[in-house]
Amino acid sequence: MTNAFDYQGKHVFISGGTSGINLGIAHAFSRAGAKVSVMSRSQEKVDAAVASLAARGGKASGHSADVRDYAAVEGALKAAVANHGKIDVLVSGAAGNFVAPALGMSANGFKAVIDIDLMGTFHVLRAAFAHLNKPGAAIINISAPQSYNAMEFQMHVCAAKAGVDMCTRVAAIEWGPAGVRVNSVVPGPIENTEGMKRLAPTPETEQIVLDSVPLGCMGTVDDIANCCLWLASPMARYVTGTVIPVDGGWSLGGTSISASGMKKALMAPPKK
Repeated sequence: MTNAFDYQGKHVFISGGTSGINLGIAHAFSRAGAKVSVMSRSQEKVDAAVASLAARGGKASGHSADVRDYAAVEGALKAAVANHGKIDVLVSGAAGNFVAPALGMSANGFKAVIDIDLMGTFHVLRAAFAHLNKPGAAIINISAPQSYNAMEFQMHVCAAKAGVDMCTRVAAIEWGPAGVRVNSVVPGPIENTEGMKRLAPTPETEQIVLDSVPLGCMGTVDDIANCCLWLASPMARYVTGTVIPVDGGWSLGGTSISASGMKKALMAPPKK
């Protein structure tokens, strides 16, 4: 039996792949033998990500583009394909977030997250389709629990990620006949990530989150990366249009268990 997680000769393109969970996904595919292209709007982060992948023996290239700019995304994809050939696995992970109540959020702030998360996902998927190695290509959108669980201070992200998951489902229907699978992965509370620092910035809020996870622990970046390795592999050949939580059971109700406690902790003045 061949190794299902051997990505030798495969090209993996990762939007937002220069930091956090997405960079961890890039390293996982690189370790599995893939040629990896990463894209983000910061050239400095692009260069650092490529250097970190190359330092571990990976074959990587980087491209600077803002997912809000369709023409820039299109250009980055063309350059990536020129370097590594058609795309076998596409991971769309660029995202933005901040904590704010709906009445404390400007229209521009709301729009910024919609533009990055939702419009950015559409731009990446739409521009990449022509460059996918069809049939057999896999697309993975990195979503969030806010897509199906309402959260205080997260109206913008709830709206954007719900849209991302619907893009996943519609693309799975429309692109299935071409042999392209499309799925969403939903990270739960993942330790040492920017998302957790923003949503649980204090020991008190972190403990509230931890107490609401049925498995009783935070996840790791590798947990998300391993799910992506499986989803993109032949082992998941009949899986498409799904939204898969990787969250220790948090989505079973934990995100709302301690909402009042989280609100108090977030609104409390800093300790002296």
